[in-house]
Amino acid sequence: MEIGQSQRGNVAILQPVGRIDGATSPEFQAKLLEASTGADGGVIIDFAAVDYISSAGLRTLMTAMRQRKDRRIAAVALRPVLQEIFAIARFQHVVAIFASVEEAANSWGATA
Repeated sequence: MEIGQSQRGNVAILQPVGRIDGATSPEFQAKLLEASTGADGGVIIDFAAVDYISSAGLRTLMTAMRQRKDRRIAAVALRPVLQEIFAIARFQHVVAIFASVEEAANSWGATA
């Protein structure tokens, strides 16, 4: 699994590519927890290039949310299949969902 990472101000942006499932979620979790620990402004995960996320991937997001006391982890650019998965799992109540990186950063008052 390829996971791009960039920094905009004090916000970390992760760009995973492909599927986040049982095989790839350990790598995704390591990268997400590392970013979560190091980014004072929060972490935005750009899901534009993600085709699928399994329960293992959702667990990774839950773990990261528990680690960040300020709860500044956002999911952006969800494809329709991911929107459906998040809705079925009711994950919109766990992770903030936005249309774009800029919208997420603006909601936190950060500059992205």
